Amino acid sequence: MSLADQVRARLGGAPAVLPGGHSGLTYTVEDKYVVKAVPPGQKPVGRNDVLRQVRVLRALEGSAVPVPRVIVTDETWFAMEFASGEAIEPVLDEHTLAPELCRTRMLEAARLLRLLHDAGPVPGEPAATAAGELERWSRTMHAVPAELRPGAGDLLRLLAGDVPDDLPPVLVHGDFRLGNVLFAGTRATAVVDWEIWSTGDPRTDLGWFLLFADHRNFPALGTPVPGLPSEADLLEVYGAELPDLAWFRAMGRMKMAAIMGHNLRRHREGKHHDPDQERLPPTIAAMIRSAADILRS
Repeated sequence: MSLADQVRARLGGAPAVLPGGHSGLTYTVEDKYVVKAVPPGQKPVGRNDVLRQVRVLRALEGSAVPVPRVIVTDETWFAMEFASGEAIEPVLDEHTLAPELCRTRMLEAARLLRLLHDAGPVPGEPAATAAGELERWSRTMHAVPAELRPGAGDLLRLLAGDVPDDLPPVLVHGDFRLGNVLFAGTRATAVVDWEIWSTGDPRTDLGWFLLFADHRNFPALGTPVPGLPSEADLLEVYGAELPDLAWFRAMGRMKMAAIMGHNLRRHREGKHHDPDQERLPPTIAAMIRSAADILRS
């Protein structure tokens, strides 16, 4: 039985492709449900292990962190409720949001991130370490052609030379930012896109989230948003003083540069045609440069 037939039988409607997400395939069913499925012919492992997301969604159900409720699970797909709201990254997305609303949403996201980390780790999930994160994204960076990652070698040596001790593990989203939090006005309705969640160091999420507070981190891509909270403002709302945060701020920049470089390489090799990727080189270089500056300061 095809996926469409299975979904029709279980949910009473036909799936339609929903753009977005980076693991498996994503569909909507009459704006009532969202379906995530393993691509045909693929095994549910690695980035295609969509059912792994069910574990974290169920772990957070009923918590202070809003997430979509899981409705149906099957061997190669699952369905969750369709959460209303919009997910907009103020410094990167085209939008008409008032600057004050952008500020309010980002501060609320900082509060949500603390609630997420306070929820504790998911039982049975091995904890990722700072050293492991560095190794993971270093591999991605090394797969990027050298001409697309100027200064990356020095940055990786700086990061490897002073890896901080890990904090007690918490639930880590892995891509926490306003672009992955649905809002209705000023109210957060759901944290979404749990493709790379893990149990690990909370500073991993913070180093990534803080990147999006300043458009200047994204040359040729970012747009200024008056009144957007500073990193200090966001950390104040998060409400915890964490040691060695500079290393994780630099790590977040390295991760962003590695991801962008990987995406640009795929475009240039014809694996995923997206001419917009040609705008990335200035940001890749800036991410590497500012990360090294943070570690040297």
